[in-house]
Amino acid sequence: MRKHTRRSSGLPLAFAALALGATLLARAQTAPHDAPVALDSFTVTAKREHRTSKGATNLPLTLKETPQSISTIDQDAMRDFATSGTNDALRLGTGLTVDAWETNRTSYSARGFDIMLTQVDGLGMTNDWGLVVGQEDTYLFDRIELIRGANGLLTGVGNASGTINYVRKRPTNHDGGEIVVRAGSHDLQRAALDYNKVLTPSGTWAARLVVAHEDKDSYLRALQDRRTTLYGVIEGQIGNAGALTAGFTYTDSLQRSPFWGSLTLLRADGTQLEFDSSASPSQDWTRWALRSANAFVEYVHTLSPDWEAKLTYNHRTGDEAVKLFYAYSLTGTLNNDNTGLLGWPYRSDSDSRSDIVDANLNGHFSAFGRRHEAIVGLSHSKQKTYSEVYSIVSSPSAVLPAFPYAGNAYAEPVWGATSVGNDGHQQLTRVYAATRLSVTDRLKAIAGLNAIRLNRDGTSIYGGGVNLDNETTEEVSPYAGLTCDLTANVLAYASYSDIFQAQDQRDISGRFLAPMKGVNAEIGLKAEWLNRRLLTTVALFDAKQKGLATEAGFDPVAQQSYYAPKDVHSRGFEVEATGRVASNTNLTAGFTRMELTGPDGADIYEWVPRTIVSLRADTRLPALPKLKLGAGLRWQSDIFKAGGVRQDAYLLVNSFAAYELTKRATARLNVDNVTDEKYLRTVQYGAIYGAPRQFSLAFEYKL
Repeated sequence: MRKHTRRSSGLPLAFAALALGATLLARAQTAPHDAPVALDSFTVTAKREHRTSKGATNLPLTLKETPQSISTIDQDAMRDFATSGTNDALRLGTGLTVDAWETNRTSYSARGFDIMLTQVDGLGMTNDWGLVVGQEDTYLFDRIELIRGANGLLTGVGNASGTINYVRKRPTNHDGGEIVVRAGSHDLQRAALDYNKVLTPSGTWAARLVVAHEDKDSYLRALQDRRTTLYGVIEGQIGNAGALTAGFTYTDSLQRSPFWGSLTLLRADGTQLEFDSSASPSQDWTRWALRSANAFVEYVHTLSPDWEAKLTYNHRTGDEAVKLFYAYSLTGTLNNDNTGLLGWPYRSDSDSRSDIVDANLNGHFSAFGRRHEAIVGLSHSKQKTYSEVYSIVSSPSAVLPAFPYAGNAYAEPVWGATSVGNDGHQQLTRVYAATRLSVTDRLKAIAGLNAIRLNRDGTSIYGGGVNLDNETTEEVSPYAGLTCDLTANVLAYASYSDIFQAQDQRDISGRFLAPMKGVNAEIGLKAEWLNRRLLTTVALFDAKQKGLATEAGFDPVAQQSYYAPKDVHSRGFEVEATGRVASNTNLTAGFTRMELTGPDGADIYEWVPRTIVSLRADTRLPALPKLKLGAGLRWQSDIFKAGGVRQDAYLLVNSFAAYELTKRATARLNVDNVTDEKYLRTVQYGAIYGAPRQFSLAFEYKL
């Protein structure tokens, strides 16, 4: 009964918010809905509607011109495949592995290494231990960029894996928007609004509102997931040369009965057990609540036809309250009757705060009879995390019944006083510069430099009271690249970059490991086909991580792993094709093959798939132009962990069909995991089953 009450109040509230937002924006109109809007300045138009990615170099280059592998997942792809959460959206990317080893903590990897950096509009700080807690709603973003390889020119700290950059939606020069509602398997209910309004008759100011609410159960036992997101942004012209953008995002999410930890799938004799896909160790009293607020201001000033200055400030706060339950085995195995698990309850409250200020000057200059591009900038960021952990006054016996057990197998403990779990902060100051020199009409040289000073004090995110002792890292990272137009449509490139990453992991003696150095070298070909509608990339890469924290054992007393520094080498190649292959057919295909070796030359990190194949395509049938059909697949090779479990190679297939009912209304059907494949979605830190076949139906209406 309680479940029904919760659901009956969630979705109508979201519909009310959508309707209110649409009404307020509609009343703010100063011109008829369909009337064209005249623009009296080139500045705002160019910046709003003709943005380019600054990719791996911080220079405004096209994907073809960038001497590194870059993939994009645009809003159309996220809409077609109903990927409302960032984890599902990133699974569409070439060469990217999403290790969602719990329901609320995820790590991403590329080229064999954890991605330590995620950004929003080109700004961000490294993820603690490479982990991302929670998911963003993809409805906020115009696209997601995946930059593979070392990210030395983007942040100054990181590794040789890559960078994920989320690009927010911005105001456009046209009134209008849409409402989307969706329902589906596991009681999925979702509603979303995206509306843009030109605020002045001249078109110099515009605003955009995005609201999304999602409420659903899960294929996992008892899991319920609710997320509400609000995003507003305003953009306009200041004088004749300035453009100001300001925005705010608020997200409130709650998971009930989250999956924390891992399934134990081994018996003492080494045989691997199999449970139903819904198996979960969670208990009914557990919760994982997340709230975050993000505000940003961006000012761009045109100094001359060739140069502009840009100042950006980003402020983010986050609050997290968790009550969790972890089921583990001292031996790592189950008994023959599926007993042998012990329960460990945990509760904490934490908050975080980060501030980033970035100022840069970029533009064109002439030298030696040619035009060149350059950027120089200074940024300063700081981050603070704090958490309090609850003590336990009394709790049930730690011994659990045979797995799988029910959600009331372990009663909620009586919580006591709190103590500091971690209290840490870091500051990063960096100076960066990059230039692209036109050596000849066909040959371009890119050079860049990052000088950073990183200071960390207090305790790490999982510090256990160990102090960082005002640790300071000062490093300089170079970037070099060459591009050569072999023909009008074919470009060859080469690039080199290195990067440093401070590490939170500790060795067997409890000391923090020294910073890791990442090095990435890449050569490749990029070619445009079919009158530049299709772009293909072939890349050979060689990446090294020197002194990378690698799990070396588990301390049963402290109940935590310890690590050792290792030099890890990744080498391989990637192929990607993306674009329009026919007038009504779009295609994105990717193939990644790599090998990972340790300091002894033997295979390492066996939980990373060595081969990944991805494909997605959509088309409109000439006989039924209103019908759009599409499918996507992802195949990966087998993975395992020494002393742990194994997952054989598997293929996942998703599909959709969209039909235009009218010029404004579209219905969309999605089927995920069409073949109902049963698989473990990760084995790195533990094991959790992936989702079986699921359905959803959406109705989209243009305003």
